Amino acid sequence: MAILRAENIRDMSLEEMKEKRRELRAEYSKEQALLATGTAPENPGRIRALRRTIARLHTLIYQREEEERLNK
Repeated sequence: MAILRAENIRDMSLEEMKEKRRELRAEYSKEQALLATGTAPENPGRIRALRRTIARLHTLIYQREEEERLNK
């Protein structure tokens, strides 16, 4: 799965963002499980990139929800 930039995420709907966050969390969980079992990851930088992308999604979801809440 590709790592997303903020510009790409902002083009998504709120539901798409939440779905992408769920997918990335699942992938991150798998990577962490492999790491916990002592398996060397194929791409060690991928774990860091996943974590950052999840945080980026979380921030933009929060911002979008706040905007919607304030505009009501």
